[in-house]
Amino acid sequence: MKKLNRVMVLFALAALAAPIGALAQSAAKSIDNWRATDGTVWKNGTNELCWRDAGWTPATADEKCDGAIKPSPPRGPAPPPPAQPVAPPVAAPLAPAPRPAPPPAAPIQEKVTFAADALFDFDRAVLKPGGASQADRPIEKAKGVTLEVVIAVGHTDTVGNDGYNQKLSINRAEAVKSFLVGKGIEKSRVYTEGKGSKNPVADNKTAAGRAKNRRVEVEVVGTRARN
Repeated sequence: MKKLNRVMVLFALAALAAPIGALAQSAAKSIDNWRATDGTVWKNGTNELCWRDAGWTPATADEKCDGAIKPSPPRGPAPPPPAQPVAPPVAAPLAPAPRPAPPPAAPIQEKVTFAADALFDFDRAVLKPGGASQADRPIEKAKGVTLEVVIAVGHTDTVGNDGYNQKLSINRAEAVKSFLVGKGIEKSRVYTEGKGSKNPVADNKTAAGRAKNRRVEVEVVGTRARN
């Protein structure tokens, strides 16, 4: 009997100890999950979910059960704000294309042909007084022209030998050059040449033809400004 009484006393003490432990734990924290007498939370048959009583909230849930408030994971640095779209640079207005330069003025060539008899006495290379007015014609042609060169070429008929006629044609060209330089044309721009009787423009068998062959040709080469 005494042994039986001792066993019953032990069971009674154990039964009293379980509620006291539970009360002490609940005093520390209110747990609104159903708990066994040993303080363990009751779970469903698969041992996955905890039974909740009527006063259950996430704040009063057991830490090992679903729904308990868990400490938030540490927050990393805040993400940088999204980059603002950058407006494309405004292109500067294109400068107007330069106007093409006008083409250079085309060179001009103006030729004056004198009858040698109008400038010189027969078989002479000195300008006659009346021939000077005729020799002014190349100067008139050169007005308004950017002068490049003036070429004076003397010619003769076939009377006389070739050597004599060649020298006479050169002397007559030189006489015209001296006259033009005296009128203000640069000496370095005036060239002379003698052709003798090599380039006739008419028949030397007649007096009229020979008169045409005795001549001085003056060519003015330059450019004239466009209007």
